[in-house]
Amino acid sequence: MGLLKGLLRARKPLLSVLAPLLLLPLPMLHPSSEAACAYVLIVTAVYWVSEAVPLGAAALVPAFLYPFFGVLRSSEVAAEYFKNTTLLLVGVICVAAAVEKWNLHKRIALRMVMMAGAKPGMLLLCFMSCTTLLSMWLSNTSTTAMVMPIVEAVLQELVSAEEEQLVASSTNPEEAAPASLDANNSQPSLELIFVNEDTSTTDFSSLVQNKNLNGAPTITNAVKRANHQEKQHPAQEKPLVLPPSPRNQELSRKYKSHHDQMICKCLSLSISYAATIGGLTTIIGTSTSLIFLEHFNNQYPAAEVVNFGTWFLFSFPISLIMLVVSWFWMHWLFLGCNFKETCSLSKKSKTKREELSEKRIREEYEKLGAISYPEMVTGFFFVLMTVLWFTREPGFVPGWDSFFEKKGYRTDATVSVFLGFILFLIPAKKPCFGQKKDGEDREPSLRMEPIITWKDFQKTMPWEIVILVGGGYALASGSKSSGLSTWIGHQMLSLSSLPPWAVTLLACILVSIVTEFVSNPATITIFLPILCSLSETLHINPLYTLIPVTMCISFAVMLPVGNPPNAIVFSYGHCQIKDMVKAGLGVNVIGLVIVTVAINTWGVSLFDLDTFPAWATVSNITDRA
Repeated sequence: MGLLKGLLRARKPLLSVLAPLLLLPLPMLHPSSEAACAYVLIVTAVYWVSEAVPLGAAALVPAFLYPFFGVLRSSEVAAEYFKNTTLLLVGVICVAAAVEKWNLHKRIALRMVMMAGAKPGMLLLCFMSCTTLLSMWLSNTSTTAMVMPIVEAVLQELVSAEEEQLVASSTNPEEAAPASLDANNSQPSLELIFVNEDTSTTDFSSLVQNKNLNGAPTITNAVKRANHQEKQHPAQEKPLVLPPSPRNQELSRKYKSHHDQMICKCLSLSISYAATIGGLTTIIGTSTSLIFLEHFNNQYPAAEVVNFGTWFLFSFPISLIMLVVSWFWMHWLFLGCNFKETCSLSKKSKTKREELSEKRIREEYEKLGAISYPEMVTGFFFVLMTVLWFTREPGFVPGWDSFFEKKGYRTDATVSVFLGFILFLIPAKKPCFGQKKDGEDREPSLRMEPIITWKDFQKTMPWEIVILVGGGYALASGSKSSGLSTWIGHQMLSLSSLPPWAVTLLACILVSIVTEFVSNPATITIFLPILCSLSETLHINPLYTLIPVTMCISFAVMLPVGNPPNAIVFSYGHCQIKDMVKAGLGVNVIGLVIVTVAINTWGVSLFDLDTFPAWATVSNITDRA
């Protein structure tokens, strides 16, 4: 038994050594470029699926194995690790760092919740809407980490208000005081933990246990101390994950009624689902869509089909429909079918719990004060970047790119990097050209501090994802140059008897299952080269399979290990595994159905999916040559 336990503890180091050794006969017995490339691909996939080594480290395997086996030159592999999409991500992270540094995301979220009122159904809709909006531009992990503390505060007020109603008739004054979540009858005592964006799920689980991430020290102070620090440095707040301590987790389950428990489960789970839905909307919303975009542009350089605008036109209706249908699903599952009461505009007297929860939200919003100069600058750049993305090549009218003499030199990355660079130059303090006001800081270094600093950028930049994406590009390039992708495509000729929609549906179902247990970036990196070869072999427009599969990979919503937002929500202790499976299965089916309908309706006309394009034919001929 002791030996077995020892082997289980050492399973990751053992797997990291045994996997390449056990697979070594493949290139030794079949000395060909295809076999060598397959060996590298399988070893990397084993590392990604098992997470025997960190995802970013596993992505470096092609960098040294491809040159060893003569699949690609070292310089060719190195070129795959920094692409146009990497620059796009760098620029987006600059703007996202400014949004989070100056609390613009918190102001947007609280303002939207204030508009909803305190009815649980409307709170659910509003929290889902603001989470969806934020996750279009920020990472799903950051969005969930920012919104969940606000949701938790509102939930505690709802439960406290219910307690006050229940003990209002009590004759004992001591019993009339509402129970609170810490000894001082203040906000819950919470542990603060910094979260790097797009962290793998396994790393996040160990993060919650070890309270440390990427060498960043953990802050374990009470909220009161955190509020004191916030007053000293109000603009430096970063996205936080606030998992309750074990004592608070135990107390959080002592709900006064079944209805309160259902509200807590519903609002908590909805944040994770809404973050996933919002990430689908923009091409920069998730790492999976960025990986798809760069792989597609790499594989089919002549295809100028997918950009920020076309992706948004296709995915925005999907996200909108998914948001509404998921709201109905979550409302029916946890809050019942009283949609008439939820949507009622009657101005009858509010209950005690509604008044207290609305008061709490207003107080949190008032703490932010008036909108600051850095917030206005950040908001302007945020809107400007979106407008420039849309108008670069809108398709139906000439875009601003047509004003330049040389066409095709500018991409979405050009816009994001340019605006991100400007944020390093603009001072955070509003320029004052007249006489200095009393009390104004006269230190030049403080007056000239920019909107974001390089440290702000480093805290937000997900470098592991950059390396992971580069490893995926390297694998795809090796598969193409060695002829492995063509060989895989020929093995799938048996699927030619199926209609294209059935092939796409089967691929979507397959990746939806796999992604529940394997990280999203690893899943899409493994499947993209296979699906490209399959589409070319069956003469299906590659976008007909790649786009829906890319979206369905994001539907890892059934388990806490599915993605970091799930783990964040689960750490609050309001829901159990069975709750996540039951609610997540419905969201998964909803997303699968809507994406399938979308790709077969407006997706056909938007991307010309009913024909096999010339750019795919040229790529196919090149691969076989």
